[in-house]
Amino acid sequence: MTGLLEGKTAVITGAAQGIGLAIAQRFVDEGAKVVLADMNADQVATAAAAIGPDVAVGVAANVTSADDVAAMLKTAVDRFGSLDVLVNNAGITRDASMRKMTEEQFDQVISVHLKGTWLGTKLAADIMREQGSGAIVNMSSISGKVGNFGQTNYSAAKAGIAAMSKAAAKEVAAKGVRINSIQPGLIRTAMTEAMPKEAWDSKMAEIPMGRAGEPDEIAKVAVFLASDLSSYMTGTVLEVTGGRYM
Repeated sequence: MTGLLEGKTAVITGAAQGIGLAIAQRFVDEGAKVVLADMNADQVATAAAAIGPDVAVGVAANVTSADDVAAMLKTAVDRFGSLDVLVNNAGITRDASMRKMTEEQFDQVISVHLKGTWLGTKLAADIMREQGSGAIVNMSSISGKVGNFGQTNYSAAKAGIAAMSKAAAKEVAAKGVRINSIQPGLIRTAMTEAMPKEAWDSKMAEIPMGRAGEPDEIAKVAVFLASDLSSYMTGTVLEVTGGRYM
C-alpha cells in the first residue's frame, strides 16, 4: 500500500528527540525521505542513522541563522531532489515569572520559536512556490492559546506562530503552498517528564481524556497536514490536547 507521503521530501527541525523525532519516523513510515535538523549535531546524526541512511539524513542547524536554515533546506533538494514539506518544530524553554525573567531569557525564546519559524517558513515558501506545491507545518502550543504562568516568553512566541502562519498562508495560498499549525497539549517527552510532580498533576487534572499525549499522536496530525488528506486546509490551527481547554 502506498504511503501518504510517498515520493515526498520533508525537513523537520528539532528532530533529534521527542516530537520532532517522532514526526520524522512517522513521515518515513508513510514513504517520505527526511532531513532531520537539530542544534545537537551528534544526536541528530545518530537519530537519522537509526531511521535509515537511505531515507534520512541528519544536519546540524541553528534555526535563528538564515544561513543554517537555507543550508538545511538545500540539503533536502540536493540529497533527495525536492522540498515538499517543512515542519518547524525546534524550540526551547526559559521559564520564569515575568518579575524574574531576564531580557535574555525573553529574547532567546522569541528568537528560536518565532524568528526560527519565520525564517523556515519564508525560505521554504520561496522554494515551494517555484515548484507550485508544498506544505509547511508550524508547531505552536496550547500555551499560545491560554497563557501559562511563568511563560510570558513561550506563550507569546507560540501565539505568534499561530498568527504568523495564518498571515503567511494568505500570501502563498495561490502559489499552491499550504501553511498550518499544531497546538499540542501535555505530551510525554523528556522535557515534560522533568516537570515537578505537582505541576504534572495539575496539568493532568485539566485533561478530560485523563492522560498525557504521546509524541506519535502529534506526528500523526503532522502527517495529515503534510499530506493530501488536508488538501483544502491552510491557515488552520489544530489543537491536539486530549480536550484540555475546550
